[in-house]
Amino acid sequence: MKRKIISSDPEVMGGTPCFSGTRVPVQTLLDYLEAGDSIDDFLDGFPTVKREQVIGFLESATEKMVAAAR
Repeated sequence: MKRKIISSDPEVMGGTPCFSGTRVPVQTLLDYLEAGDSIDDFLDGFPTVKREQVIGFLESATEKMVAAAR
């Protein structure tokens, strides 16, 4: 079974959606990308997040956005 990419637990960051196994909110990645920073910049700043988690999140978000647009 594939590992969960995002988790939300009221005991971790007040339930804010975070990358699983970390305390790094997914919104932080989006803020980095919106500011023009690269995935590598984000990963340098948050070494507990794995590249595979970031790519998995972005792929999943893309699939959901495309499906919603149909």
